[in-house]
Amino acid sequence: MAPVRTEHAQSLWQPKTLYLNTASYGLPPTPAWGALQAVLVDWRGGCTSWEGWCDATESARASFAQLVGVPIEWVAIGANTSSMIGLMAAALPDGARVVSAEPEFTSLLWPFLAQGRAIEVECVPVAEVADSVDERTDVVAVSIVQSSTGELVDLEAVLEAAAAHNAQVVVDATQACGWLPIDATAVDFLACSAYKWLCSPRGTAFMSVRPELLEQLTPLAAGWYAGEDPHASYYGPPLRLARDARRFDLSPAWFPWIGTAPTLELLLEIGIDAIHEHNLGLANRFRNGLGLPAGDSAIVSAELPEAKERLRGTRVMAAARAGMLRTSWHVYNTDHDVDELLALLNS
Repeated sequence: MAPVRTEHAQSLWQPKTLYLNTASYGLPPTPAWGALQAVLVDWRGGCTSWEGWCDATESARASFAQLVGVPIEWVAIGANTSSMIGLMAAALPDGARVVSAEPEFTSLLWPFLAQGRAIEVECVPVAEVADSVDERTDVVAVSIVQSSTGELVDLEAVLEAAAAHNAQVVVDATQACGWLPIDATAVDFLACSAYKWLCSPRGTAFMSVRPELLEQLTPLAAGWYAGEDPHASYYGPPLRLARDARRFDLSPAWFPWIGTAPTLELLLEIGIDAIHEHNLGLANRFRNGLGLPAGDSAIVSAELPEAKERLRGTRVMAAARAGMLRTSWHVYNTDHDVDELLALLNS
């Protein structure tokens, strides 16, 4: 299928505001919205059996594997990031040392802190994560893109440091997947919620697990969908888990997956490289208008004391994080959006 040009793809989204808050939740494209409405009609009328609704889950799994560059056998599906990270945290022995970032999002950090065992968690500035990995480190757990600031971790440096000290790398890609090109083949464990930059309904999430970790992790919420043959796994022993990462699957919430599958297909058609170029161009246009240096993130956090007052009552949808105005620029935003926001802030 030929790539979809970014400017053409924008017609498939219909924001009613100046929407700059994708880092909180993304907006659905028309194909996803239509698919979701159609299945809700079928559900309400009892017009079909449920088995076909799982097809969207498998389509989304395949798309996500392509998006992060891993074999489909590495990908498990779930509902949120923290429950997936919790599998990794629960597998750590007493005395394990985890290096993370500050300020790290709690869905990544708290599963390690909540173990109630002698696990040491050290949080350091994002730029110091790689240098903080040493012979005592068992796991490096960090978001590829920080939620509050948009700062990117030097993932290559983290991977090199972890390899040098035989540590595992666990990443939260929720603020990265959908706009930042990612090769997850070198990452031990990657988790991603789909409702932000992947523009999907809340309630769908993915994780990529290297095959050598399969036996280290316990499928704590295993059910029928984690079976080698899900439709032959409804009842009784013996345990017959899938041989690959599907053993960590949660039974899918049908309707969110119906909206996720066509969205991921569309993002792949547009191309993550093209979306990255588009988003970063808008973010740097905005930075330039504020007198800030160019950056490498689609999230722009800026200390603008008068922003809240100047944007009150306008059509701008943005966020305040850590005392700063946070804007996040995605495929449905335009140069005009940047210029309109700058005009409002300078009024």
